[in-house]
Amino acid sequence: MNSVTSAPTPEPFDVVVIGAGVVGSAVARQLSGYRLRVGLVDARPDVGDVTSKANTAILHTGFDAKPGSLESRLVHDGYRLLGDYAAQVGIPVERTGALLVAWNSEQFEALPGLAAKAQANGYAETFQIDADEVYQREPRLGPGALGGLVVPGESIICPWTTTLAYATEAKARGAVLLLGRRVTGIEVGAELTTLATEAGPISTRWVVNAAGLGSDHLDQAFGYQRFTVTPRRGELFVFDKLTRPMVSEILLPVPSAKGKGVLISPTIYGNVMLGPTAEDLTDRTDTSTSAGGFAELLAKGATIMPELLAQEVTASYAGLRAATEHSDYVVDVDPAQRYLCLGGIRSTGLTSSMALAVHAAELLAGAGLELAEIPEAEMLAPPRMAWIGQVGTRPFADADKIAADPAYGEIVCFCERVTRGEIRDALASPIPPIDRGGLGRRTRATNGRCQGFFCGARVDELLNGGKADA
Repeated sequence: MNSVTSAPTPEPFDVVVIGAGVVGSAVARQLSGYRLRVGLVDARPDVGDVTSKANTAILHTGFDAKPGSLESRLVHDGYRLLGDYAAQVGIPVERTGALLVAWNSEQFEALPGLAAKAQANGYAETFQIDADEVYQREPRLGPGALGGLVVPGESIICPWTTTLAYATEAKARGAVLLLGRRVTGIEVGAELTTLATEAGPISTRWVVNAAGLGSDHLDQAFGYQRFTVTPRRGELFVFDKLTRPMVSEILLPVPSAKGKGVLISPTIYGNVMLGPTAEDLTDRTDTSTSAGGFAELLAKGATIMPELLAQEVTASYAGLRAATEHSDYVVDVDPAQRYLCLGGIRSTGLTSSMALAVHAAELLAGAGLELAEIPEAEMLAPPRMAWIGQVGTRPFADADKIAADPAYGEIVCFCERVTRGEIRDALASPIPPIDRGGLGRRTRATNGRCQGFFCGARVDELLNGGKADA
């Protein structure tokens, strides 16, 4: 059992946040800055282990959100908040910018409207370019582009470190992480709500629903029928690091009703990504890849950048987004039941997470939750996260770090240049990984070209405390 999961439980809690993805972890971090007993509950054994681990990892300006929507406001505010927080705690961010490419006359004619929408959303830095300028910026694009819209502020970010940083700071502030506890029932009483879980009941005064793919089911447990989550599968290809010089910025399609569509983007880890697809499913656990999804990615990639398809694919994966029938987030507070719903938070939830957490605290305060802020003098400094971005100095290349501790000079995962010191630190961290996937999200180990074929046995040995057969 995860050591975090088995932590003591100071019940009853003042607030329990259900869902330890990027949104729930951000809310737990925000609320733990007040004199509250905060619990963060998730069915998974690690934070950020569902939707938050498998997205396109873009820090959005919000240029194409629906003007006047809650999503637009929170993405606009969250872009600044998360950008500042990333610099403070060491979340990798690269300000690459983005280029929307118009491939037909309909898309080209939509560009001025997108620029006007960006202006309405408070982002005035977009500008339109013609076909010649498009190819000057991105000479490897396929033929036929008619023009483009440049969005200088779009950026790439590490989603894994973001969620982990929020949860780590929440835990340091006193929040209790209750992982591996699926909520199976809810009973609202006069003063306390009891959450039935697979590891026993949890009592709390207030509940925050940040359950992502399960947020509609949780909402129904409180008596509502206001939205239905449809799991939308997005499949992606990750290309070898040798392709990184081929793409200088995020290459976006003109958005459609189903989202931003298939894009090509550099990643914070030094790769290039193609995707995602958008396929509505019924199974909320189906993160398998498919022949149809691969065929769609190959067809889209052949139009956008045919040269890329001749390069090696390091990995393919699929993530599920919590799509709903609504065009905006479903955020509402029920004072009588001491319940806050944060539903329908789509792929922009990464960018909006900190602003959404501030908004959640304001709604809870307005509904009757007393928020007594902890004085800054009593607050611990924010955590400094392990740096896993490709740009910047990693431990294997830091001579001073290696001189002080030779473990940082002992490479275990050669594809990603991950050292024994980094793995040791991750295993000793406040929220340690319990499996290879969790370790990969903290260090990049086994995420490279060989996908753990060379280093997997040694990585597993370290995970098992040095016992190769554990």
